[in-house]
Amino acid sequence: MSALADVRKRSDGVAGGTVHADGSADGLVQGMARVAVTRHAGAGTQQVADQVIDEQPVALVYNGVSHVVMMATPLDLEDFALGFSLSEGLLTSLDELRDVEVQRATLGVSVQLQVSPRAFERFKDRRRQLAGRTGCGLCGIDSLEAFYESLPTGAVGGSSVQGWPTEAISRAFRALPPWQALQAQTGGCHAAAWALPERGIVLVREDVGRHNALDKLIGALAREGALRPDGLALVSSRASHEMVSKCVRAGMGAMAAISAPTTLGIELARRSGLRLFGFCRGDSVVEYA
Repeated sequence: MSALADVRKRSDGVAGGTVHADGSADGLVQGMARVAVTRHAGAGTQQVADQVIDEQPVALVYNGVSHVVMMATPLDLEDFALGFSLSEGLLTSLDELRDVEVQRATLGVSVQLQVSPRAFERFKDRRRQLAGRTGCGLCGIDSLEAFYESLPTGAVGGSSVQGWPTEAISRAFRALPPWQALQAQTGGCHAAAWALPERGIVLVREDVGRHNALDKLIGALAREGALRPDGLALVSSRASHEMVSKCVRAGMGAMAAISAPTTLGIELARRSGLRLFGFCRGDSVVEYA
């Protein structure tokens, strides 16, 4: 069996092992695959099996009309589809989602979303904006003015998110690795976590893509009605404007990144009232907004 065939075989959603509290696993877990590799060390070589993160094309289809194909790890796809829809403004609330069905095939995965008539009209308007536009780095954006108009304008945060001192953020990041089963096995994926002041980390989602991991987290929290303005989103990546924008649209009050923010990410956070932390490593953090 080829490596690609093995990856597709493992993407059927059937877990191949038990995940322990420390993030280790017996055998394969959902979202990863085992492939044959040659390991080189000095002058020696060894034929071994390696575990890699699963990456597949995932199509999001709204009321039978395809909107986008994302490269993602094919697990928690219901959360991913809902989170993407909310964070991209295609849906304004969970009430606009009628049904979601994941359909797996040889070439990839299709997520079929049934949305309300009002949401579908919004979706069709977005598609009309995309029509005929090529060569841009942001789909449907063809000018600098249009880009800035597309940024979220809602206000979040405030006094309710001031309860995140440096030690609380550092403690949350130290607690993150045991939640990352895929990262522990493959070393190849990002995580997005949700932490509460009184409890620490309560939910984590993983994916090969940093945006996808955050969308999965947003979707899972929306499905559970668990989004709170005093919660903290932790991400194992930089804080670009896309990541900040998703947190703002979701109504999150604070975001902490293990890496650096960008200028536009900082500007958007300050304008929206999102409390933004970067370089959260060891016992130090940098507050940017």
